[in-house]
Amino acid sequence: MKTDILGVRFDDLAPDEMVRTAASLIQAGGFHYAVTPNPEFILAAENNPAFREALNQADLSMPDGIGVVYASKILGRPLPHRVPGIDFASALMDWMAKEGLRLYLLGAKPGVAQKAGENLEKAHPGLVVCGTHDGYFQDNEAVAEEIRQSAADVALVCLGAPKQELWMAQYGPSTGVRFMAGLGGALDVFAGTVERAPEAWQKAGMEWCYRLIKEPKRIGRMAKLPLVLFQAAGARLRGK
Repeated sequence: MKTDILGVRFDDLAPDEMVRTAASLIQAGGFHYAVTPNPEFILAAENNPAFREALNQADLSMPDGIGVVYASKILGRPLPHRVPGIDFASALMDWMAKEGLRLYLLGAKPGVAQKAGENLEKAHPGLVVCGTHDGYFQDNEAVAEEIRQSAADVALVCLGAPKQELWMAQYGPSTGVRFMAGLGGALDVFAGTVERAPEAWQKAGMEWCYRLIKEPKRIGRMAKLPLVLFQAAGARLRGK
């Protein structure tokens, strides 16, 4: 069941249910993809119909941002959990490792995806990282064909929004993979080039604040969190 939050639909599932659903989609065959919208995505989708469509056509949509959860409560249709995309991916890779499935990593600066792949194979024994490509490319068809040639089962697409969502929707079916997930800066975390917030900050839903302290230049992006809450309050008052 999908829950509409200011025009973007989310799956009303707990984190472990998201992983089990993804595993079922992979086993079912065909092409499927997942998105991880946060407040910034919601605001961008308002004025970008193609982006909104790519988000809403996804097989799985995870509220990757505490602002989304707060907005859902204001609207009176609460999502029970924040589902960080990086945690989802880690749990899915545990399952993939047991199944001996193949993973492709797309995105980030040159060398980052390769390092992330090395770390992920160590962290998830049995996982096969069958290919990587940085996010600095012009020939979309060539990259899609490279993924197809790798015989990957799953691909993590980390190109930033809205590029990664539009890319998955348009080129994903031609890659031959069964499942893709758009994960923004996850490869930098997996590679160890970006430090994630301590677990206590994560559990408190304050990961955004930790990143702001570490990267003050993100203040413009972080300011969009309260804007989404104001919009949710306005929508609730209008009965939408």
